[in-house]
Amino acid sequence: MENRLQRLEAVQAMVLEIGKISADTNDLREFLHAIHIALSRIMYAKNFYIALYNPDDASIQFAYFLDEVDPSPDPNKRFKLEAPGSSLTKWVILNQKPLTAGSAEMARITAEEESTITGAPSEHWMGYPLVDHQKRTLGAMVVQSYDKDVLYSEEDQALFELIARHVSNALEVFQSVDKLERAVQERTALLAHEIAERRRSEKIQSALYAIAELSFSGEEASNLYRKLHLIVENLIVAKNFVIALYHTETEEISIQYFVDEKDIVPSHTRFPLGVGMTSFVIRSGKAQLIDKNRLHQLINAGEIKQVLGGQGVESWIGVPILIKDRIYGVIIVQSYDLNITYGDADLELLAFVASHIAVAIARMNADRELRQTKVNLEHQNNALNEALLALQEAQTELVRQEKLASLGSLVAGVAHEINTPLGICVTATSHLLEEVRLTRKDILADVFDTQQRDQFLDILDQSLRILGTNTKRAAALVRSFKQVAVDQTSNDRRKFQLHPYLNEILVSLQPKLKGRQIQIDIQCPEDLFIDNYPGAISQILTNFVMNSLTHGFENLLEGKIVIRFEVEGEDLLFHYEDNGQGMEKEALGKLFDPFYTTKRGQGGSGLGTHIVYNLVTGLLGGTIKAQSTLQQGLSYQLRFPANISHNTKVNIKPN
Repeated sequence: MENRLQRLEAVQAMVLEIGKISADTNDLREFLHAIHIALSRIMYAKNFYIALYNPDDASIQFAYFLDEVDPSPDPNKRFKLEAPGSSLTKWVILNQKPLTAGSAEMARITAEEESTITGAPSEHWMGYPLVDHQKRTLGAMVVQSYDKDVLYSEEDQALFELIARHVSNALEVFQSVDKLERAVQERTALLAHEIAERRRSEKIQSALYAIAELSFSGEEASNLYRKLHLIVENLIVAKNFVIALYHTETEEISIQYFVDEKDIVPSHTRFPLGVGMTSFVIRSGKAQLIDKNRLHQLINAGEIKQVLGGQGVESWIGVPILIKDRIYGVIIVQSYDLNITYGDADLELLAFVASHIAVAIARMNADRELRQTKVNLEHQNNALNEALLALQEAQTELVRQEKLASLGSLVAGVAHEINTPLGICVTATSHLLEEVRLTRKDILADVFDTQQRDQFLDILDQSLRILGTNTKRAAALVRSFKQVAVDQTSNDRRKFQLHPYLNEILVSLQPKLKGRQIQIDIQCPEDLFIDNYPGAISQILTNFVMNSLTHGFENLLEGKIVIRFEVEGEDLLFHYEDNGQGMEKEALGKLFDPFYTTKRGQGGSGLGTHIVYNLVTGLLGGTIKAQSTLQQGLSYQLRFPANISHNTKVNIKPN
């Protein structure tokens, strides 16, 4: 996510840089070189060129060319579009469509054009047409790769398209400035006002720079429109100035900025399309110069149904603001003074300025969209982080509840198992008390003979042996359960002897094994002391055994479990294996997934092996693998740091 945000920021910076470069330099090659450097920061662009198209003689000129393999052509020389080797560039220019082609696609297009590629063949080629706002082809911008490992993705294509559009706008500015300068020179030659026209040209250039700077300023709409008014007023008389926006969704026009000599506020701030001279500009899609005579002609022809605003307008100009061939709004200047009337030159000038205003607004909108996209991505990222945190907390709580449920099941089994020896003890004690009472009675009655004495002693001896055996059995169960329960409910680390501890765990599991012919074989060095987490090992072994009983030995009368521990270097290897029913490959792949169980609806939570996985990879810092074949049992291989106590002699004996 961070890489994507960084790339979006780089693209945003490049878009802003294009506008600034176009405003700061009049050298086309310097501008194109700066574009190449900026483009290289967001995508692979070692091989890059821009071909400018001249429709008069159907020729192209490589205004900028840099390639790893092919030499650069003369930038001042023009090449016919039909020349050999120009098939791909020709296709992009003539079709006004982007083209991304691999080697196979290049061969196909070359065959269709009945042409050949004279340059070195590339692995991937991407070209985009440079088109102005009037849909006139300015040329093509191309990048290509000779490396099979470097291909352009869909995201690269989208970014390249975005940059190409901004380059088109910038090139249009260059060409428009050239066109304007030629127009100024021709006009000054005819009117002999060279100095005045030069100043006028400088004003226009300054206005263009000011418009470009506005697009980077992030001004509020009201301030932006006010500054645009000042810029236009510096070029032509614009005491009465209006900016109206067109809302395509409702087909309405709204007045956003209004300055008028006669009216303080507009007569209508919002009105439907079809009313007024502004609607005529929008419907025609062209700049319109209207005086009183033409206004009457348009009204009589039904082109204008109703005139809004102040009466007595002598001259009126309305030019559309076109953004991506869509009418964004209209700029209007008007005059009530007979001495101030607008001509075709003013119409052309205002239309020219409006095209740059459109570029500025489009740039501001793009910048605003990029900023909003960044904000949205940050919000989505925060939401995802919060959801992930909530999921982790929920998972932790579910794991804790599963551990408590496992411990509760252990408590129930141990309690049931202790009831048997304790019941026997109670019975033996009651019987012994009764015999003592009867013996005391016989002694007091002086009828207690030798035979009765021997019988009493036999009963006493038998009862005490029964009491001793069953109390030891109950004590062993309580001791094992106490240690295992304490370890499972805590994550304390301590030094302990592994082999006896494994036996204690199995003693606590005896209630679950009762009545089933399950043989458990423990293979572990008897003198092995480790400094580790006994609770984790207890939980892992308990879950393994319970899973074997529940799943592996289901509907089986007997089975075998092998538990083997051995030291290998600094690690402790734990191998667990049963000869139960095993698992299918698909089920084995989901074994450690949370909430996956084959006993859904039958008491299975699907968290047993997931808890084991978390304990091994998290708390113990190890790894776990599982292997199984249907009807051939299931085995686990665990490896984690042994942490053998260095002050304890370890004698590893084979079992």
